[in-house]
Amino acid sequence: MDKKTYLGFRKLTSHLHFHTAMIENTVVLAFQDAELIGSGRIEALKEDEEDIVVIGGENYIKRNCTFVYAR
Repeated sequence: MDKKTYLGFRKLTSHLHFHTAMIENTVVLAFQDAELIGSGRIEALKEDEEDIVVIGGENYIKRNCTFVYAR
Protein backbone atom coordinates (compact mmCIF):
# COMPACT_ATOMS: atom_id res chain seq x y z
CA MET A 1 0.00 0.00 0.00
CA ASP A 2 1.24 3.48 -0.87
CA LYS A 3 2.43 5.34 2.24
CA LYS A 4 0.71 8.53 1.06
CA THR A 5 -2.70 6.91 0.71
CA TYR A 6 -4.97 4.81 2.89
CA LEU A 7 -7.89 2.89 1.40
CA GLY A 8 -7.57 5.16 -1.65
CA PHE A 9 -7.63 8.43 0.32
CA ARG A 10 -4.72 10.88 0.76
CA LYS A 11 -3.36 10.71 4.33
CA LEU A 12 -2.66 13.61 6.65
CA THR A 13 0.93 12.83 7.60
CA SER A 14 2.37 15.99 9.16
CA HIS A 15 1.42 18.72 11.62
CA LEU A 16 1.18 21.07 8.63
CA HIS A 17 -1.47 18.84 7.01
CA PHE A 18 -3.59 18.88 10.18
CA HIS A 19 -3.26 22.65 10.67
CA THR A 20 -4.06 23.36 7.01
CA ALA A 21 -7.11 21.06 7.09
CA MET A 22 -8.34 22.85 10.23
CA ILE A 23 -7.82 26.35 8.81
CA GLU A 24 -9.42 25.47 5.45
CA ASN A 25 -12.36 23.63 7.08
CA THR A 26 -11.57 20.51 5.09
CA VAL A 27 -13.59 17.40 5.90
CA VAL A 28 -11.39 14.55 7.15
CA LEU A 29 -12.07 10.92 7.98
CA ALA A 30 -10.66 9.10 11.01
CA PHE A 31 -9.95 5.37 10.72
CA GLN A 32 -8.83 2.87 13.33
CA ASP A 33 -7.90 -0.64 12.18
CA ALA A 34 -9.45 0.07 8.74
CA GLU A 35 -12.79 0.98 10.36
CA LEU A 36 -14.24 4.47 9.92
CA ILE A 37 -14.69 5.85 13.43
CA GLY A 38 -15.28 9.53 12.74
CA SER A 39 -15.58 12.25 10.15
CA GLY A 40 -15.97 16.00 9.94
CA ARG A 41 -13.95 19.16 10.22
CA ILE A 42 -11.05 19.48 12.65
CA GLU A 43 -12.18 21.76 15.48
CA ALA A 44 -8.97 21.76 17.50
CA LEU A 45 -5.54 20.21 17.82
CA LYS A 46 -4.30 19.43 21.32
CA GLU A 47 -0.57 18.84 21.23
CA ASP A 48 0.41 17.91 24.77
CA GLU A 49 1.60 14.43 25.81
CA GLU A 50 -0.92 12.86 23.44
CA ASP A 51 -1.44 14.52 20.08
CA ILE A 52 -5.23 14.77 19.99
CA VAL A 53 -7.42 15.77 17.05
CA VAL A 54 -10.92 17.05 17.89
CA ILE A 55 -13.55 16.28 15.24
CA GLY A 56 -17.24 16.77 15.94
CA GLY A 57 -16.60 17.18 19.65
CA GLU A 58 -14.84 13.79 19.83
CA ASN A 59 -11.16 13.36 20.70
CA TYR A 60 -9.01 11.10 18.52
CA ILE A 61 -5.42 10.21 19.43
CA LYS A 62 -3.17 10.65 16.39
CA ARG A 63 -1.00 7.60 17.02
CA ASN A 64 -4.05 5.31 17.25
CA CYS A 65 -5.81 6.57 14.13
CA THR A 66 -5.22 7.22 10.46
CA PHE A 67 -6.58 10.53 9.19
CA VAL A 68 -7.36 11.13 5.53
CA TYR A 69 -8.85 13.88 3.38
CA ALA A 70 -12.48 13.08 2.50
CA ARG A 71 -12.23 14.53 -1.00
